[in-house]
Amino acid sequence: MRDRHFRTLAYLAVVVGAVAVSAAPADANPQLAGLQVALARHALYTGPVDAVTGPLTRAAVRRFQAHAGLVPDGIVGPMTRRALGRWGRPMFGTRMIKPGMKGWDVAVLQFLLVRHRLLAVKPDGVFGPATEAAVVRFQQARGLAPDGVVGPVTAHGLCKLAVCTWVASRARPAATPVSVKSLLDRWAAVYGVDQHLVRGLAWQESGYQPSVVSGQGAVGVMQITPETWAFVETFVIGHPVASTVDGNVQVGVAYIHYLLGIFSGDTARAVAAYLQGPSSVAARGITPATQVYVDDVLALASRL
Repeated sequence: MRDRHFRTLAYLAVVVGAVAVSAAPADANPQLAGLQVALARHALYTGPVDAVTGPLTRAAVRRFQAHAGLVPDGIVGPMTRRALGRWGRPMFGTRMIKPGMKGWDVAVLQFLLVRHRLLAVKPDGVFGPATEAAVVRFQQARGLAPDGVVGPVTAHGLCKLAVCTWVASRARPAATPVSVKSLLDRWAAVYGVDQHLVRGLAWQESGYQPSVVSGQGAVGVMQITPETWAFVETFVIGHPVASTVDGNVQVGVAYIHYLLGIFSGDTARAVAAYLQGPSSVAARGITPATQVYVDDVLALASRL
C-alpha cells in the first residue's frame, strides 16, 4: 500500500548499446533485468543483463543514487525509481504490455523472450517490432491469441516465478483468521521477530485477510507489492517464494525482520519504514502521517 513498497533494490547501468545478455542462471530474478536496463540507460553499468545481483550491481546502484543526490543505500525506493524516470517503472506484472510502450516491464519482457530464444536483440526497454514479433511467435507456439499484447496468461507462460506473478493474481483466498494467526506466529519464530508485533502489523495492514488487494497493488495478509516481493526474495530470503498465503506472510515477516536490522532494533522506525520506506525514514525521519500508523500498529501489538 502507498509508496512504502516501492523499494526493490538497485543495480547497474551502461549505455544500452553496450548491454550484453548472458545465459541466465536458474536463480535469476527476471525483475532485476528491468532494473539493469534502466540503469544502463543512465550509463552507469557495464555488466551483462543477466537478472542476477552481484558486486557490480550493488556498486552501480549506489553510484546512481549518489549522482542523483539520494541516500546511497542500494535500495530502490520511491525516490530512486522516480530518479530513473520512465525506465524505473512499472514493474513487470503491473500492466498490460503493448507494442510502442517503454519501461522497466518491457525490458523484463525482452529478457524473458531472449531466455526463450525468441528474441535476438538486446533488451532496451522499448517494445518495438522485433519484440512484438517475438511475443506473437511465443503466443502462436502456446496456442494463445497472437495479438502481440502481454497480459497475465502470456506473462505466466514466459515466467512462472512468484516475482513475475500478475498483481491481480498474487492475492489468495481461503485461510481463516485462526490459520493466518498460526502462520504469523510460525514465521515470527523463524525470523526471531516478536509475534505480537507481527500480529499487530498484519492486522493493521489487512485485518488478517489474504484476499485484500490495495489500489497500489499491495496484496495479501502483509500487503506486499511485486517490488517488495522481488526485493525480499533477492536480498533477504535469497530464493523465490511461492505466491501463497504462507509465502505472503513469510515475505512480510522477513521484511520487517530486515528493517529491524537496518534500524538497530528500533521498533518504531522499523514499522515506520514498512509504510514509508527505509530510505525516506533514514533521510527525513518519521512523518506525522506515518507516526499515526506506527502508533496504531504498536497499540494493536499490545493487545493481540
